[in-house]
Amino acid sequence: MSTVIEQAGGERADLRRLGALALRAGSLLAFVAVLVFFSATAPFFLSFFNFTNVIAQSAILAILAFGMTVVIIGGGGNVVTGGIDLSVAANLGLCAAVYAALIQAGQGDATAILTTMATGLAVGAANAFAVVAVGILPLLATLAVMNVAAGLELVLTENTVLSASTPFLMAINNVGPFGVPNLAWILLVVAVVLILLVQFTPVGLRLQAVGEHREAARAAGLPVARYVAATYLVSGLFAALGAILSVAYLSGSSTGSAELLLGVVVTALLGVVFSRRLVPTIGGTLLAALFIGFLGNGFQLLNISSYWVSGVQGALILLVVAATSVLRRKES
Repeated sequence: MSTVIEQAGGERADLRRLGALALRAGSLLAFVAVLVFFSATAPFFLSFFNFTNVIAQSAILAILAFGMTVVIIGGGGNVVTGGIDLSVAANLGLCAAVYAALIQAGQGDATAILTTMATGLAVGAANAFAVVAVGILPLLATLAVMNVAAGLELVLTENTVLSASTPFLMAINNVGPFGVPNLAWILLVVAVVLILLVQFTPVGLRLQAVGEHREAARAAGLPVARYVAATYLVSGLFAALGAILSVAYLSGSSTGSAELLLGVVVTALLGVVFSRRLVPTIGGTLLAALFIGFLGNGFQLLNISSYWVSGVQGALILLVVAATSVLRRKES
């Protein structure tokens, strides 16, 4: 009897591995197919300027998605009860407004950077308190904090754009070495550093254990609550970093930052299918951000309405959640 059970379990594991491999291969093939299609149909899509420009334009979305990915890694991948931070886009809007307001008030970049980082951390701390200390579901807790952050931004800006321009901000938005925009370099550096921290350090491996095997991590003596709380603080810091890049890119704050939320969610979830084990990774999120960036860029070059981009993003969320849910059900 035990032999039959073990054989059935082995077959399920093999099926899951094959399914995960097929999903990952299909995602990579879809990425390549998108590049090939737009290369053949969209003018200037293959140009060096366009490629580097897309990477630069993807920097803000990717950095927000990195923060979201860290939260999902620490909180677990369940879309209802697992880790998620719906406040990240509103946090960016608030942080960008704080930065621009300080610059308009005559403060220097150093003061603006520190205050912006403190603002992002404060929003992250509010999420951590609601989720860890109070025990509210992350989906609901971060939704509430999102509305608070959005309200504070409206109070600060009175629903107007606050312009900001300094030599530091202009340097961020300039072209860097080898003709590649500095925003692209910042994205690549942040991605490499975060990959090293999350994938190859003891802290990162413990964080993965907390997210994937919560009870085992608790039994092993890991401070689970601290790790989960720390993920929301990290997400707040990345929202603040994204805000600084956004102010540099737009030369001020933006009243439409909340629209980034759908893109951030789809990027973080889509990143799962680019990973080897169908788990959230920073590298997978980077590929997903570039996929979304090139997709939107191709639509723009072909003069296709931007409304289709949101539709495609929604469809991708449904596809990824459905596929990963089916594979996890087979495993269980």
